[in-house]
Amino acid sequence: MAETITLGKALNHGLRRALENDPKVVIMGEDVGKLGGVFRITDGLQKDFGEDRVIDTPLAEAGIVGTAVGLAIRGYRPVCEIQFDGFVFPAYNQIVAQVAKMFYRSKGKVRVPIVIRIPYGGGIGAVEHHSESPEAYFAHTPGLKVVTCSNPADAHTMIQQAIASDDPIVFFEPKRRYWEKGEVDLEAPVSGAFPLHSARVVRPGTDATLLAYGPMVRVALDAAAAAAEDGRNLEVVDLRSLSPVDYPVLVESVKRTGRAVVVHEAPGNIGLGAELAARITEECFYSLEAPVLRVTGYDIPYPAARSEEEYLPDLDRLLDAVDRSFGW
Repeated sequence: MAETITLGKALNHGLRRALENDPKVVIMGEDVGKLGGVFRITDGLQKDFGEDRVIDTPLAEAGIVGTAVGLAIRGYRPVCEIQFDGFVFPAYNQIVAQVAKMFYRSKGKVRVPIVIRIPYGGGIGAVEHHSESPEAYFAHTPGLKVVTCSNPADAHTMIQQAIASDDPIVFFEPKRRYWEKGEVDLEAPVSGAFPLHSARVVRPGTDATLLAYGPMVRVALDAAAAAAEDGRNLEVVDLRSLSPVDYPVLVESVKRTGRAVVVHEAPGNIGLGAELAARITEECFYSLEAPVLRVTGYDIPYPAARSEEEYLPDLDRLLDAVDRSFGW
């Protein structure tokens, strides 16, 4: 039976199920135990599973991920929490030089089934290094898989699928959506769930395709609802997986609609939107009625909290891009 819960609670329940189903799953990070994480995503897990499986670590991201590499080599399935997006960079060397390469370095003999959870994005009025969108760094790195959820049902399922995977996965969580609610079937088996690395059409349409992921899926859906009042029928696709990208779903959608607008919070310069636009143009050139447009954060460091609403892509900026697409 489905329950209406927040995205944060869905992640908590998904982590709990993973801990119950596999004794080799361990959670580690700063304040994940006694405090339950700064966003309370791991609330109650240390109390129920003990300090050996839900581990409070020092404030040392490189140490967290480095320790996880060793645990993974020894047969464990570590789930690392990076407290905020901007804190991941001390661990960047471990992630790109060790986690991403261990399988290839060992000629396929050593797997590192590590999940690195990163709350990301803005919209919560936070200070510097707490509202960044570093997903392109990791999606660009061969050997890593990168996914992001946008709603409670996906959060619940995708975190379990990521933990069960034998590949290292960077799991981005849209922190501004932690408190948004949706229906989740807490007892549904993961085995028959929607595939982890597949994109999903979350709103069918015929006139243009909006490509979004993570926190921007809600913005895209709101824009599609607003556009419907003006007689435009917009399709919204939730990427869900950023590496690999499920291009067949994207291409099929854009070939039908003839127009595409990509939206993400990260800066536009050499961002995921640029790669998506290039690939869509290659695959859909003769179906496009207009260039693929991008709506992104600006090419500046993330601003102070009082200015973030001017920085973040919103409904108005997205609808303006849709208008420009129809103006060609």
